[in-house]
Amino acid sequence: MQRGFDVWCCKGAKISVRRTLTIYALLLWAQIRSQFQYRFSFWMDLFSTGLMSGIGFLAVVLVMLRFESIGGWTLREVAFLAGMIEMIFGLMDMVFGGFDPDWFSGVVQSGRFDQFLLRPVNLATQLLGANFLLRRLGRVLEGIVFFGLSLWLTPVSWSVAKLLYLPVVVLSQVVAMGSLFMVGSGLIFWTVQRIEAVNILTYGGVELMSYPVHIYPRWLQRFFTFGVPFVFLNYYPALYFLDKPDVLGFPVFAPFLAPLAAAGMLLMAIWFWRFALRHYQRTGS
Repeated sequence: MQRGFDVWCCKGAKISVRRTLTIYALLLWAQIRSQFQYRFSFWMDLFSTGLMSGIGFLAVVLVMLRFESIGGWTLREVAFLAGMIEMIFGLMDMVFGGFDPDWFSGVVQSGRFDQFLLRPVNLATQLLGANFLLRRLGRVLEGIVFFGLSLWLTPVSWSVAKLLYLPVVVLSQVVAMGSLFMVGSGLIFWTVQRIEAVNILTYGGVELMSYPVHIYPRWLQRFFTFGVPFVFLNYYPALYFLDKPDVLGFPVFAPFLAPLAAAGMLLMAIWFWRFALRHYQRTGS
């Protein structure tokens, strides 16, 4: 009897996951179709997004050309950091667009969020599929180009372990940055308006992580180590890939903490978002 119940539960879980993925795919397809209705506008948005991101990357290049090296890192090695973070932020911005505080504040202010709550569909699935903007692909492509260029210019001694760990690092950073979006959107339930501090943390964090973290003041190093652990998500994995020495003095396993750091940030973000949602439902506003 118990075995039959377990089988039924497993089948129910599989059906639920399949249904959720199907709904998510349909939402994404609807977003893509609507954006392709005005193709000229879409291509212009894609080009402008990539261009703006490219200008930011060129600023990094100009700084490096002026100083030749920063903290013992050459232009090619800093390009590795900057290209990776640009690519990853673009991916995150596409996947977690529904939790973007700027967009989500408009949803709450207009009353559209109540419509999401009334639908018999998982709330997270709806949000993840509600603001999937293909124009953000321009930033992803720009990051891929510069990251690929840095790989070509930088003598990385690739191994099987490094090749396997690279997608893990990319996924970990996408999840970690998406977690910040979730926290920022959760705060909207109290403030209604977006909070600039969250944008400073996400967009500003991207700019800061484009350079080796050890060049910053000690208090900022500690913040991005113990507060928002970007150090373990971007800097230490880069040390591992580039075979560079650690000047911060962390244990030898520090480069491999990226998945753990991302999982911790995601769990905390989910807890906070659910707490904020209960507050919204309890107050009715």
